[in-house]
Amino acid sequence: MRLGPKIISATSLILAALGCWYVATLAADIIEERSGQAVAVALIEAEHDWADVHTDGLQVHIGGIAPTEARRFNALHVAGKMVDATRIVDGTTIEPSKPLAPPRYSIEILRNDEGITLIGLVPESLNRPEMVAEINALAQGAEVIDLLESASYPEPRGWTTAVDFGIEAVGRLPRSKVSISAGAVHVTAISNSEAEKQQLESALARRVPKSIALSFSISAPRPVITPFTLRFLVDSTGARFDACSVDNTREREKIVEAAVEAGLEGEVDCTLGLGVPTPDWADAVVLGIAAVAETGGSVTFSDADVTLVATEETPQAVFDRVVGELESNLPDVFSLSSVLPEKPEVAGEDDADGPAVFTATRSPEGQVQLRGRINNDVVRETVTSFAKARFGHEDVYMAARIDEDLPPEWPVRVLAALQSLAELSKGAAVVQEDVIEIHGTTGDKDARAEIARILSEKLGEAQNYSIDVTYDEALDPVAALPTPDECVDQINEILAASKITFAPGSTDIEASAIGTVNQIADVLKQCKDVDMSIEIAGHTDSQGREEMNLDLSQKRSDAVLEALVARRVLTSKIAAMGYGESTPIADNETEEGREANRRIEFRLITPETEARAEDARAADAAAETAEDAGTSGEQATVPDADTTTEDTAEATDESADAEADLDATSGAADDTEHSTEDNQ
Repeated sequence: MRLGPKIISATSLILAALGCWYVATLAADIIEERSGQAVAVALIEAEHDWADVHTDGLQVHIGGIAPTEARRFNALHVAGKMVDATRIVDGTTIEPSKPLAPPRYSIEILRNDEGITLIGLVPESLNRPEMVAEINALAQGAEVIDLLESASYPEPRGWTTAVDFGIEAVGRLPRSKVSISAGAVHVTAISNSEAEKQQLESALARRVPKSIALSFSISAPRPVITPFTLRFLVDSTGARFDACSVDNTREREKIVEAAVEAGLEGEVDCTLGLGVPTPDWADAVVLGIAAVAETGGSVTFSDADVTLVATEETPQAVFDRVVGELESNLPDVFSLSSVLPEKPEVAGEDDADGPAVFTATRSPEGQVQLRGRINNDVVRETVTSFAKARFGHEDVYMAARIDEDLPPEWPVRVLAALQSLAELSKGAAVVQEDVIEIHGTTGDKDARAEIARILSEKLGEAQNYSIDVTYDEALDPVAALPTPDECVDQINEILAASKITFAPGSTDIEASAIGTVNQIADVLKQCKDVDMSIEIAGHTDSQGREEMNLDLSQKRSDAVLEALVARRVLTSKIAAMGYGESTPIADNETEEGREANRRIEFRLITPETEARAEDARAADAAAETAEDAGTSGEQATVPDADTTTEDTAEATDESADAEADLDATSGAADDTEHSTEDNQ
């Protein structure tokens, strides 16, 4: 059956429509896929891996969470390069921003002779006027520059304590930089000497609160050593340095290495200082040490003067060879003197036929006796005056006799020996024509080096002397100083054995407690060179009114302070504080407990005790304010002007009765208060 033209036309149209639909759908899918792939690849290459891409027809949807607004904008810009921007649908969001971290509060305090500068960021809660006023007090009239900025964030933990300690550190260090942050303080400073450096480091370490991390870098300038001295010996006891001065650590290592090769054992204390006469110092010293290792005896360098003193047993040939080699190899700036001594003949000071001798002895009590021979009356008077100036007018006994045949350099040798003896706590100096001997005990670690420096400077070249000095730590005034805790512990041991007691209700120290006060005064005098601040704390029991107890405890602690002043105790770092009944150590319900609570205590002033004292003062002020307010309230009460005559009369009668009752009550109260005071 043949199809009609209409059917064929309709079928063709339907097939064409289906073909167009299929081609259009296929083309759209291809366009979607390729557009999505192109945009996705471009975003990945641009490191926007956070972005999600999907297509819907010609539209390209971009989603995801962008880290920042700039990254989001850049992602859209990259996608717009791959497809038409009108086809892009932005579905991205911005990652919520993290809250800003609070700022790091810190203060840099710079102090020098010109003034004090404050730099940093501080919380607004900080009382800046009070802090700047405290800094102004430390500056003592010098300029204070405040460059601090503030922020309205809470102050971190440990901030206030760190600021208080940092300001205290600035007060101790006139040339310093103190860096303060929450819970930490770093100190960089310059001291005047090594001893002051150690004292400052010790003081800061003792005063730092437990919650503060302290670090410090305190430097001390090198001392100027004149004359620049080194003395090395080899004798029957071994090799050792009497004095050792070097310019830098490299030279010290070179010298110590040479000394070890010569037989030195143990540690070497070489002083780093200024004043080296030549850059060739270490090389010359190494040559001198090698020479004395062969001959024995000593080699002394005093600036550019070198003295080699061999032992009496050294063969002449060996001595000549060593001296010749040393003289040839020393740098040109040095001059060498050499001595091969004969065995010295030691005689007593009263032996008229023996060699001339002068002896000076110093006892442990400080008594100095001068015996032997002296040139003439003028020299004798000079030596006596010098000794009295050095050792004390009442501690010198002169028993030397006149010998006009002594050499002209004898007075110089005697005075040099006395100056050396002054470095010892006890010992003796023996002067002969060809040798000076110094021996004894000292509390100064540097005494041996100082004696060598004195003798080399005063005697000059080619002089023989021996130094046999022992260091005793018990005689060292610095090492023997007690710590602040030891000082306070000694005082509290005295108080534990015998309390400071007062007359009942009085601030007068009882006669039985005078011995206790005397013992405490003795301890404080022994601790006068110890860097510490002490608080005298007065306490009472709970009997009586709180205000009365607080006032009584303050007056009693003041009385103890005045008693110490009367005993010539330095009290510039001693404070008196009354705490009343606020800090009991026993039960106030029993007589024994009340007796224990009535006490005087001594304790070190630390940031914690200062805060406690401040709280006590604040409580005292609050009590006085409350009392004043109560008094004002009573004075403000007046009769009503509209009261009738009858009411007034009745009130007058009632007032009379009340006054009678009040008198009776007051009398009872007075009796009670007197009884309470008697118990304090």
